[in-house]
Amino acid sequence: MAILTVNAGSSSLKFSIYPTLHGSVLPSLLSGTFEGLEPGGKPELRYSHLGKELIVNYSDHGEDPFISALMHLKVLLLDIPDLPPIRAVSHRIVHGGSEFIQAVIATDAILDKLSKMSMLAPLHQPHSLDGVRAFSLAFPGIPQVLCFDTAFHRTMSNLETSLALPKEITDQGVRRYGFHGISYQYIIGELIESSGMAKEKVLMAHLGNGASLCAAIDGKSIATTMGFSALDGLMMGTRSGSLDAGVLMYLVERGYTHDQLQDLLYRKSGLLGVSTISADMRKLRASTSPLAKEAIELFTYRLIRESGAMIACLRGLDILSFSGGIGEHDVLLRSEVCKQLAWLGIELDEALNRQAIGSLTLKISSKSSRVEVWVVPTDEGVMTAQEAINLLRS
Repeated sequence: MAILTVNAGSSSLKFSIYPTLHGSVLPSLLSGTFEGLEPGGKPELRYSHLGKELIVNYSDHGEDPFISALMHLKVLLLDIPDLPPIRAVSHRIVHGGSEFIQAVIATDAILDKLSKMSMLAPLHQPHSLDGVRAFSLAFPGIPQVLCFDTAFHRTMSNLETSLALPKEITDQGVRRYGFHGISYQYIIGELIESSGMAKEKVLMAHLGNGASLCAAIDGKSIATTMGFSALDGLMMGTRSGSLDAGVLMYLVERGYTHDQLQDLLYRKSGLLGVSTISADMRKLRASTSPLAKEAIELFTYRLIRESGAMIACLRGLDILSFSGGIGEHDVLLRSEVCKQLAWLGIELDEALNRQAIGSLTLKISSKSSRVEVWVVPTDEGVMTAQEAINLLRS
């Protein structure tokens, strides 16, 4: 059997096929991405199979671009020989609220509940749920498994999740939840397999277009930088991160509407907003613009500042790990962060740091470093596939 994992966005659809054996996930047989699914976009399928990379341009013939992509995916699965039958489709869902703290099989009632949380993750939740509904129609009779980014943080204390607001508001579920949990679950698993210190005081940095930190002890989340929504904490690609609420009141007084604020905070801030150039760290590194330099420096500073808070919650540090598109590939960022945290006893092996741009988990600290530093390429697909298997077996 196999698990089809999917991650649906506003203009893209990522997928992978993971075969299973005796309840465990084997390496992916097929993976790819549909891009250009936005209105007026140019649909394109990029996929990898047996070490070959293929690109397919196609027309949606006036159909809904997402539905058209699903039809092409079904044809692709039929055309590739020897693929095992799909046992379930596993979806990454950003927000599970207080109720959904483990994977579940989708029902109409569950999807309705999750739809009410869309305002808490407007960039992700609506598209993910639309993806679940579309896959339910395209693959009838196959269980649709929902895996939640918030679930890993269920172990955080009441002090960590509480907000200093009136009880009538917090009783409505206004609290800190934390996100990137599927990624953190994978990362801590990799660290436990690789290091004898991984059940001690661990700080994981998931740094990409979305960015956050997670502090873990005994492999469990105790604190994280994202909170009620995926806007909190670190500066990100297009998101502001932590922001004085007084700024929002100021903007409201200046005439900003809800939709304008949402667009500003989710899509026009962060690296893009500060640099005015791009949300892509690679483009900013290549730019000679002073604003690009300023954006990189602010991103790094905010990362150091928030790391201090997480380390205080841990009361020390034994392991620091980097993951995500920026964390896994930006050698300069890792070097700068470790230099600024050298007071903890961190010593980086710069040669190893330069080597850590591949697909392998690698320790990049020197032998004399009091804190281990790791680069862990995260794989949310593997994690959601395993979650689906565990749920179906239970």
